[in-house]
Amino acid sequence: MTNTHHSLVILPGDGIGHEVMAEVKKIIQWVEANTDLSFEITEDHLGGTAIDAYGVPLSDETLEKCRKADAVLLGAVGGPKWDNVDYSIRPEAGLLKLRKELGLFANLRPAIVFDPLVDASSLKPEIVKGLDIMIVRELTGGVYFGEPRGIEDLGNGERRGVNTQVYTTSEIHRVARVAFELARKRHNRVTSCEKANVMESGKMWREDVTALHAAEYADVELSHMYADNCAMQLLRNPKQFDVIVTDNLFGDILSDEASMLTGSLGMLPSASLGAADENGKRLALYEPVHGSAPDIAGQGKANPLAAILSFAMALRYSFHRGDIAEQIEWAVEDVLSSGTRTPDVMAPDCTLVGTAQMGDALIANLTRLKAEAA
Repeated sequence: MTNTHHSLVILPGDGIGHEVMAEVKKIIQWVEANTDLSFEITEDHLGGTAIDAYGVPLSDETLEKCRKADAVLLGAVGGPKWDNVDYSIRPEAGLLKLRKELGLFANLRPAIVFDPLVDASSLKPEIVKGLDIMIVRELTGGVYFGEPRGIEDLGNGERRGVNTQVYTTSEIHRVARVAFELARKRHNRVTSCEKANVMESGKMWREDVTALHAAEYADVELSHMYADNCAMQLLRNPKQFDVIVTDNLFGDILSDEASMLTGSLGMLPSASLGAADENGKRLALYEPVHGSAPDIAGQGKANPLAAILSFAMALRYSFHRGDIAEQIEWAVEDVLSSGTRTPDVMAPDCTLVGTAQMGDALIANLTRLKAEAA
């Protein structure tokens, strides 16, 4: 087989990040041993551990490594140890800077309900069974980055906090293009969400998405929905959606809501993609949706499947190996069907395992499924 070599930067981060990334590394080793792919791996710090090691949540040297890599895998950032550091160098600031400096403008968050986990959702099985939606969140603009921003003292004990929601046509078009292209490979439907009824930026968002659709993607079904209605519809009838595209703030909220339809944050991966260069390569960051979970860190209770599925997304979007990604996704569903569960998705008559045991079970399933397919 022809060897295909790729560079990976792994940033375990804080809390359970180290535990789940250890299981991802097992999967990477399996892929190297059983396919034509190989990886040059560099490991570094981001977030709280970077503050401890470098005095900042993201060092210039780490950022440069990430710029040069074919993909970056992240665990999680944050924890109570760093609650009292200056706001500008909090662990999460390192993640925001990484996204911004790499130009990772499109955040892809799939919300998929695996059949074995239908009962883990807080919604009725008939509402979520077979759910497979993709939320595309704009990641480098909007209210999280807009200027002016800050807190000012007005005197007499009065203060004013300011954040600015701002978008340009080109920012809207580039994230909408990602959504339309994804929809063409799925069920060909896009729902664009904003608050055009009360926000000028939302009105412009709707107008610009509509214009792009008419000019380049008329074959894709496009609908518009106010973000608050979308929040309601995700609980009422989530299977009406295929691809949802929205801004940074609403995307943050809606994707977290959608994540709970699946039963556990521990099951949800994500990808953050930059613009393609002349060779088609995109800078990309892959991370589980869950946080650093300091309450269970170091206890071997974390579910590594979201981090592993994030690596599967890297295989699909950065390395163009959807075939291997599908093997991992099938193995995840198979191991869940067997009743092997971490605490977050535990159910009656299932076998409770820890983080490392779940990784080992997935390796065993990958090996078995490969043998059966031979």
